[in-house]
Amino acid sequence: MSKERYALVAGGGTAGHLQPALAIAEALVDAGHGRGTIEFVGSKRGQDRTTLEGRGFPVTLLPGRGIVRSLRPADLARNLWAVAGLAVAAVEAFALVVRARPRVVVSVGGYASLPASLAAVVSGVPLVLVNVDAVPGAANRLFGRFARASAVGWPGNPLPRSVVTGTPVRPEIAAGAGDRPEARREARRSLGLPPDRPTVAVFGGSLGARRLNDAVAGLVERWKDRVDRSIYHIVGRRDWDELAPPGPGVSDDGPARPGLGLVTVPFEDHMDLVYRASDLVVCRAGAMTVAELAVAGVPSILVPLPGAPGDHQTANARVLERVGASVLLPDAECDGATLADRLDLLLDDPAALEAMGRAATSVGRPDAAAAGARVVEENARPAAEKGLR
Repeated sequence: MSKERYALVAGGGTAGHLQPALAIAEALVDAGHGRGTIEFVGSKRGQDRTTLEGRGFPVTLLPGRGIVRSLRPADLARNLWAVAGLAVAAVEAFALVVRARPRVVVSVGGYASLPASLAAVVSGVPLVLVNVDAVPGAANRLFGRFARASAVGWPGNPLPRSVVTGTPVRPEIAAGAGDRPEARREARRSLGLPPDRPTVAVFGGSLGARRLNDAVAGLVERWKDRVDRSIYHIVGRRDWDELAPPGPGVSDDGPARPGLGLVTVPFEDHMDLVYRASDLVVCRAGAMTVAELAVAGVPSILVPLPGAPGDHQTANARVLERVGASVLLPDAECDGATLADRLDLLLDDPAALEAMGRAATSVGRPDAAAAGARVVEENARPAAEKGLR
């Protein structure tokens, strides 16, 4: 059976890379390309294998790891091994391109995108970049000059031949956009929250964010006797053992006595319900989260991760801040007292919250996956063109 592919989709390692990659792959399937003709090229390290398993797409996982940005001797030694691993991965990626004869290689960023993008450039296969952050990642900056096009999440991205497509979000989040108000009450019930209280969701990614978790602890202490507030706190797996169970007077099933409604969970698979239930979200400013907030039309307080490469989380947050959909709170200022003050100011002004939600929706792109897939199709080499150039 022929192993020729329509597209190789390369990258991954984190949910921020894998989710848009999967969304564009599914959009290509919706456009008529066979699932078996779209192959993922990921990394043996990270969550690629688990995330891609059972999706029906062919998968190749490359060896190696990313470069550590440090001059410490131990890190320098690790980087030597990383370079050696990259060389092995580049050879395997080139062999894959020769075998699969793809019409296009799609790079979503992340470690595995480097060898696959290099193989595409060397082999003359069209390369299309997908960049969801407001600031390009290192791999996409390196290969931007060689790419036929770059599908980017937001205007102003400096990559050459950029096409603003938006950031692909999960279909269930786009499907729930605009649901009000009974759907909001039902979502709260599903999450174990009081259905008629203003609700704040707080999360920091799959592992969590210690700064946000500590701030929530202070916030709970200040709000513990309030009967007009609820918090849905997604702690993250890293801090769950230390921070659970919740404080006095509250439990995972809601308030144990009259007072604050609080639900704490280690992680959440149904983020569509979280967005639907929330009047306001407090979170980091990863590209996927910012795009989801925009599509869902949810006001936010964004706390960018300090030290993120290229300070890309601050750039992501500015996208929503500029249109009035979000308040940017620096990480160093994020504590219980400050968070309580900011939240009270917003929650006590429903008209302002509604305006923030409309502003978020104004920059949301629920059609981003289909738009990205069109960029891929427009830059793939013709079907009649055989072999490598």
